[in-house]
Amino acid sequence: MTTPASPDPTMEAIGQAVIEGRTGDIDSARHKLLNLWSAIGVIGDPLHRCSLAHYLADLYEDPAQALAWDVRALDAADAATEQRVQEHHASLHIAGFYPSLHLNLADNYRRLGSFDAAAQHIKAAKQHAPNLPQDAYGALLRTALDEVAEAISERDTAKRPSSPGPTA
Repeated sequence: MTTPASPDPTMEAIGQAVIEGRTGDIDSARHKLLNLWSAIGVIGDPLHRCSLAHYLADLYEDPAQALAWDVRALDAADAATEQRVQEHHASLHIAGFYPSLHLNLADNYRRLGSFDAAAQHIKAAKQHAPNLPQDAYGALLRTALDEVAEAISERDTAKRPSSPGPTA
């Protein structure tokens, strides 16, 4: 996680829940994020909603549940402004969010067998890929884009070993 330009208790709470989920306490992390979602509200700060929904989706094994949160994340990103993202951290750009958001939607649709929708989102993710940083994170996402695109073309609905989230 990057250091924010100014303290943001909500983003800090989201970050702490994400760390908790990544270290294996998925139920607690999910509970904390759901409580934060209730506090933020469906018309709250789009950066908070986008970040929370994006990470919360990763805490669901069921692709339909993850899809619901990934749709919320994309909707919130569409409502976020570059200024708000820059207020959080000067190195971030809203355009950089879209490859990952569309990738997750493509992967969820693919796992649900909705290959046309998956193909639309993988195409959108690839169109936004030039906005990815030239670092390890960008390389990770580029690899995932290729993996999901291949799985879509093969009509494969299996969970990818490299996908984020809980293991079955």
